[in-house]
Amino acid sequence: MKRALLIGFYSLIGVAVTAALAFKILQPVQVIPRIRLSPGFALTTQDGERLTNEDLRGQFVVFNFSYTTCEAPCGNMNDTILEIQSRLDEVNLGDIDITFVTISFDPQTDTPEKLKAYANSLGADPDQWIFATTKDQTLLKAIIGAGFEAYYNQNDDGSFTFDPKFVLVDGWGIIRGEYRYQTQVPDTDRILRHIGVLAEEVQKSTGSASLAYEAAHYFLCYSP
Repeated sequence: MKRALLIGFYSLIGVAVTAALAFKILQPVQVIPRIRLSPGFALTTQDGERLTNEDLRGQFVVFNFSYTTCEAPCGNMNDTILEIQSRLDEVNLGDIDITFVTISFDPQTDTPEKLKAYANSLGADPDQWIFATTKDQTLLKAIIGAGFEAYYNQNDDGSFTFDPKFVLVDGWGIIRGEYRYQTQVPDTDRILRHIGVLAEEVQKSTGSASLAYEAAHYFLCYSP
């Protein structure tokens, strides 16, 4: 009896291991990892309106961090957002909205009026691309530095040393992608691909299919 129980136990373990390996190798569904919860915030937009993280629930958000008097690499970051926007028809978003939010870490210079003029100079669609900041420097550091883990520091001449970065957040406020500059601009194709994979997960992970997506998150993202 005891031997039969042991055989049954090890058989179950074998089946589980085999299933896990098959799931990991065959990848029946594609997912991108749930990295961590994005920070809460309350900011002021280029229109002088209040923007909070709760206002963005239910939609995808691509964040980046910059300031209006920045030259390189900020111009490249703006071009990346414009390219992503122009190519959104390449992914099936269904009825999911996507918003781009640029948070300035230079609130002394970047007043709402300055942010609005800057947005207009880029031809940014105010319905989809928001520029925002807060005068509370401590809060700003907590949002960008601690929450989004994007480094920035003001230099003696008023310029900034910072870590150029995009962050993709899903409709539940969970960070799903981080794209940092190394020697070149982050790969726009990769960001678009991740947006598409995330949209497919939202659209298909309902009912019994949700179990497959949860399994994918476990086996593909968290298992060693």
